[in-house]
Amino acid sequence: MSADFDPNAASSSDSGVFGLPHGVDDAAVVLVPVPWEVTTSYGGGTSEGPRAILAASRQVDLFDLDVERPYEAGIVMLDEPAEVRRWNAEGKALAQPIIDAGGAGNEHAGALAKVDALGRDLDAWVRATALEHMRREKIVGVVGGDHSVPFGAIAAAADHHGPLGVLHFDAHSDTRRAYEGFARSHASIMFNVLEEIPRVSRLVQVGIRDVCEEEIAYTRAAGDRVRTFFDRDLARRKQDGEPFGAVAREIAAALPERVWVSFDIDGLDPRLCPHTGTPVPGGLDFWEAVRVLREVCAAGKRIVGFDLNEVAPNLADPGDEWDGNVGARLLYKLVGFTLASQGRARLLP
Repeated sequence: MSADFDPNAASSSDSGVFGLPHGVDDAAVVLVPVPWEVTTSYGGGTSEGPRAILAASRQVDLFDLDVERPYEAGIVMLDEPAEVRRWNAEGKALAQPIIDAGGAGNEHAGALAKVDALGRDLDAWVRATALEHMRREKIVGVVGGDHSVPFGAIAAAADHHGPLGVLHFDAHSDTRRAYEGFARSHASIMFNVLEEIPRVSRLVQVGIRDVCEEEIAYTRAAGDRVRTFFDRDLARRKQDGEPFGAVAREIAAALPERVWVSFDIDGLDPRLCPHTGTPVPGGLDFWEAVRVLREVCAAGKRIVGFDLNEVAPNLADPGDEWDGNVGARLLYKLVGFTLASQGRARLLP
């Protein structure tokens, strides 16, 4: 980092993520924006999440109370890929009639196949991009977009780092075989991870509170490979006076040595992310999510990468930056704890 950089100064509107001056070569953390929301079936706007987070990140103060100077390791966000923007527009146009009809019928077979093919193209692009930077010993974080986007990065991490677990924050289980007919749906990301990435040895889900019978049956049938901390149970334990720190340590203990963190913003209380596509009452407080991440580090687990998804700005009011602000601050925490878990930054007491 340049000696001229002042971490206390205001950021310019054209600076990098978090107002930082880094490029790919001198950054330890490479953030990959993926503006994609083809199968979003309720609220929209998450394809604008990366831009909203980038803009809000320039207002984040760089001093962190949990990790010492995470910015010094170097953080860069890549430019949004125009190709993915084109795929997203094409896919949304094909998917919308299917969504409007409540799911795919025989008359939608051709469009459905094209949407799933675009989803696989996206998976391949994300995988290749993530693997390129992992091979350079970079930490890769994916910034979505809907929650289907990190599949390729999780696959790349399993290829590059070996067997790992996924720590999954979400209101939803995302273990449907398909949703509305779409196999690469945001509602199927963890089903696809479990079925197609055998090196994912365990899925630990936190905050789940909106789930269908198919998902309950599937996760139960998975046995020890899936551990779900339902939001109802977490709330009951807190109501009964159990310290959340003990709960967070239990979550961390359920993970294997290497961990990918997959964070759907609707895992948080929706007052923190009101414009996300499928908000659900309940959820984690911001500092509860941070505590879980801290305990993962304290337990000696190695976070090999992460994704943050479903941040959607208020499309009706461009001046409302709340969702982007929360997303940017959570992203900085994900960066910091990932660095600390790898010994590239110091975890503060």
